Amino acid sequence: MLAAIVYVTQAGCSWWKLPEASFGVTRATAHRRFSQWTAAGFWLRLHEATLDRLGSDRRIDWSRAVVDSISVRAEKGAI
Repeated sequence: MLAAIVYVTQAGCSWWKLPEASFGVTRATAHRRFSQWTAAGFWLRLHEATLDRLGSDRRIDWSRAVVDSISVRAEKGAI
């Protein structure tokens, strides 16, 4: 399931172009799970857990981190 979702998000294709035979899951099921996991906050928790693990292993250098407008929404009228 996760591989199918990652494929769609990384390939930039629509759910209807997901090659079902390659992942053993239907397009509808993959899309439904993605929606459920998104609503449940799974992706944020996965991202935070990954960063925590990399940080504890000293495999991430926070002095070289970059935040851009795609990752963080700019507030209207903010300085």
